[in-house]
Amino acid sequence: QVHLVESGGGLVQAGGSLRLSCAASGITFSNYAMCWFRQAPGKDREFVASLSRSCGGTSYADSVKGRFTISRDNAKNSVFLRMNSLEPEDTAVYYCNAKMIPFNYWGQGTQVTVSS
Repeated sequence: QVHLVESGGGLVQAGGSLRLSCAASGITFSNYAMCWFRQAPGKDREFVASLSRSCGGTSYADSVKGRFTISRDNAKNSVFLRMNSLEPEDTAVYYCNAKMIPFNYWGQGTQVTVSS
């Protein structure tokens, strides 16, 4: 059974930093592209960042470019999201996602709240 477990969320002041982690099990982690999405109250889930299975390619939403960094450790079956210069608009539940066509798995999410 596949499990993606996010951690590292919390309450932080604007301008602060957090590092989210996602631990995967039940999949051959190195075969999957990994992504982070987020969903703010009353809004649709949106793409935040992605990282190819070989770490060769990254992509970021315009709203987080220059502030967030995605990385992975295939030896630890984990993906990370370093978030700097956080803004109240970053408040959301952050979800880890593992993709390898036709498979697509989601974690349960971790709450990030940024106070002004």
